[in-house]
Amino acid sequence: MGVIAAGIAMCGSAIGAGIGNGIVVSKFLEGMARQPEMTGALRTNMFIGVGLVEAMPIISLVLSLVYMNK
Repeated sequence: MGVIAAGIAMCGSAIGAGIGNGIVVSKFLEGMARQPEMTGALRTNMFIGVGLVEAMPIISLVLSLVYMNK
């Protein structure tokens, strides 16, 4: 049961991260199209946002591995 739970947790976090990355990047491109002179600041904020979104599947992986091995 632990292996199935770990797989479901990883699947959910991967889907969530994919959706989150899509939203962050689309809003970045929208902002860049509206104000091209703000590209540098927008890019910095986009990378911070993508990093925070990508932290979720990494934490989920660690927790899944811990739970699976109990």
